[in-house]
Parts: sequence; C-alpha cells; structure tokens
Amino acid sequence: GPSRRSWTGVEAPRHLMKTKIAFLREFLRNPGTVGAIAPSSPSLAREMVRQAGVLQARTIVEFGPGTGAFTREIVKQAVPEARFLAIERNPALAQILQQELPSVQVCHDSVENLGVILHREGIGQVDCILSGLPWAAFSEQLQDRLLEEACRNLAPRGRFVTFAYLQGLLLPAGRRFARKIRRKFAQTEKSPVVWRNLPPAFVYRCQK
Repeated sequence: GPSRRSWTGVEAPRHLMKTKIAFLREFLRNPGTVGAIAPSSPSLAREMVRQAGVLQARTIVEFGPGTGAFTREIVKQAVPEARFLAIERNPALAQILQQELPSVQVCHDSVENLGVILHREGIGQVDCILSGLPWAAFSEQLQDRLLEEACRNLAPRGRFVTFAYLQGLLLPAGRRFARKIRRKFAQTEKSPVVWRNLPPAFVYRCQK
C-alpha cells in the first residue's frame, strides 16, 4: 500500500505510528501522568543522552520512559557493560516498551521508590538519571520528593538531566522548577534550545 509519510516527507516507520497512537491514547486517558501530546523528537533524545554523559556511564536510570524516545537513544549510546533501568509508572506504556525493547529492564513502578528498586537490583549509586517526567503536572511536594530521591541515589558528580519546553519558562511554575533544581544540585546548566522538537525544548543538566 502507499507508504505513510510524516509532515517532513520522511517515511514514518510503522512502530512509530503505533507508538504515537499509544502515546496519544495514554495522554487522553491520563493527562496528569503523561505530560506531552507528542513523544519527544530524536533531536531532543540525542541532546538528553549527550548532556547526561551516557557514553561514560556504568549505571543509568531513566525516569518515565513513556514510549521510549530517550530509551532507544540510551540503548544506542550506552557501553555494553552498563546497567540500565527504565522506571515507568503507567502499566500500558511499561508493557509496550518492554515488548518493543526486550533487552531493556523496564520496572513498572514509581520513581519515588528508586532507592528500593536499586537495592533490590543490587545497584549502589547511579552515574546518570535521565528524566522524561511531566514535572509541570506534579504538585510541588511530589516534585520535591522525586528530586530528593534522584539526588540521594546519584553518585558523587553524577548527572541528572531533564527537559523543559521553551514556553514553560514564561510560566511561574516553570520558573519555580528552575529555582528548585538549582537549589537541589551543586551545578545546573541549560543546553541550547532544541528547535526540532514539538514544542521546542531544552535540557537541564544538573550535577550532584
């Protein structure tokens, strides 16, 4: 039949179409836990992985992998001996991700339990944490708990990376979150804007 083409005129692989439909379905069902209307772009995924220092990491954790936009890039870049855990709270997304990426250890759990999960897996502190969580959808208290859990389980000089949409900086909640991570981590930097994402985004790189 006729090939599916995206708006860029590039072939859209079938699994990607399925992924976008699954993502949209979960977004409509749980807009509070699925934070965007479209999965993150490959450009944003590459920037996240670069800022996290995945190439040098031996232990990697992903918060809220969703449909695996960042997960696929992590798998591509991580060294073979690295331990990689992806923690997804949404059961439907966790199941889809595990089916599509059987080599990845997907934990159907809450990021709030990171310490417990790591202990169970025999992992000490982690080198980098990449977060795809929808921070804007969370209460201030939940944000604090999740960031505390991330910080506590990072190795010294370990990196925590997350992204924010450009327009979010105009909102009080976005500015509050930026102040929060600056207080929590020893060093916080912003990446250049990734324009090839919908909406445009940038990465926060935080170091313990």
